[in-house]
Amino acid sequence: MPDITLPPELRPADGRFGSGPSKVRQQAVDRLAEVAPHLLGTSHRKPAVKDQVRRIREGLRELFALPAGYEVVLGNGGATLFWDAAAFSLIEHRSAHAVFGEFSSKFAKAVAAAPFLQPPHVMESEPGSYPAVKPVDDVDVYALTHSETSTGVAMPVVRPAFDALVAVDATSAAGGMAFDPSEADAYYFSPQKGFASEGGLWVALLSPPAIEVVARIKQSGRSIPAMLDLSIAIENSRSDQTYNTPAIATVFLMAEQIEWMLGNGGLAWSSQQCATKADHIYQWAQTSDYATPFVTDPSARSPVVCTIDLDDSVAADEVTTVLRANGVLDTEAYRKLGRNQLRFAVFPAVDPADVERLTAAVDFVVERLRA
Repeated sequence: MPDITLPPELRPADGRFGSGPSKVRQQAVDRLAEVAPHLLGTSHRKPAVKDQVRRIREGLRELFALPAGYEVVLGNGGATLFWDAAAFSLIEHRSAHAVFGEFSSKFAKAVAAAPFLQPPHVMESEPGSYPAVKPVDDVDVYALTHSETSTGVAMPVVRPAFDALVAVDATSAAGGMAFDPSEADAYYFSPQKGFASEGGLWVALLSPPAIEVVARIKQSGRSIPAMLDLSIAIENSRSDQTYNTPAIATVFLMAEQIEWMLGNGGLAWSSQQCATKADHIYQWAQTSDYATPFVTDPSARSPVVCTIDLDDSVAADEVTTVLRANGVLDTEAYRKLGRNQLRFAVFPAVDPADVERLTAAVDFVVERLRA
């Protein structure tokens, strides 16, 4: 590998461009250090920690302008655990899944493994696109993905039918993509991407119909493990706590990020900022002689996770290795996609100036690798 050193003017001030875990703002970490002596290592059933959960719940209600009756619910385990919780507590009989990447396929597989549910209906498209979602008979939940983190494809959040719930995996989209919350009944995500925190939690924005279904399934007598019982998560969240002890630092950092976003203009600001940064990357790739956006349809390109293919004259793994040696981190493609590709996250915490330095740095590295 050539010894390539980026000049100072091309080095991002913060080199973290990972799609999750993602950049955590240093200002939030500094605030955590300030409050740590009376927050970390304390009971999550007491006011100090419950106040942080309340900050998240109230902040997200404002950030997403939730309709009346919607509730912000938290649980331990991350969005992956929420797939199993949805299988036990949200899907009554059968679900339909839009599958167009690794994470949307994992939810469908989790549901297919549930012996008490009918096999899911799967609407699938090739990576780089998303499938058309049409109403399906005998389906009570439609599973969508707002931004597929593995491929950089974004799909609109639109209710396919009015006689079924809509569950939306928003793990990389939440906080960076605007949408109408009334189009979803369970908009769920984790804090380690757009909300610039650590992992270990799931958060769901639940509609009144979704809450009613959770209660109905619970009353039906279905055997549900406590960690996957959304009725327990709802009950605890209403008391500003989680069922099990959360990572308190994660809760605090997420609350800080939410309030930072609100202070800058809320979801309108953060979604526009992400779109502008993503547009810079896509326009850079389109004018490059060695790079091109992986997602060919501009309307389907994610504004939070950008996937860029490189031609055969440039090895993506060499580019990412050089970048990492220079402090520019986590620009590798999703491992299972198997493409000669770069992947850049431009979540709200990522500075626009760093995105401009990033593309200039890639050009600098490629020019020297080709020499």
